[in-house]
Amino acid sequence: MKTLLTTTIGRLRLCAFLEGVSLLILVFVAVPLKYGFGLPSLVSSMGPIHGALFLLFVFSALRVGVEQRWKFRETTWKVLLACIIPFGTLYLDYILLRKLQSRAT
Repeated sequence: MKTLLTTTIGRLRLCAFLEGVSLLILVFVAVPLKYGFGLPSLVSSMGPIHGALFLLFVFSALRVGVEQRWKFRETTWKVLLACIIPFGTLYLDYILLRKLQSRAT
């Protein structure tokens, strides 16, 4: 847990988790409540939170990509693509980021 906050890949993993969870809440909870039950308040509050986490993840991914000298065609595009797919960032963390962090430490 300590390495999540002290390394750039760890912070990217944390951003990926938060962005992924916010996307899942938005897509699978807030939007059905809005259109199924007429309760738009959760979308109104989760939308900006998810947007901020999305931008934080994209900027963090680009920063780590430059810092770690990732090749865009091999790694960076996968990281950026994962943030627009539900469960994508969680899968990305499991498949790629965890391994990269263990190599870096």
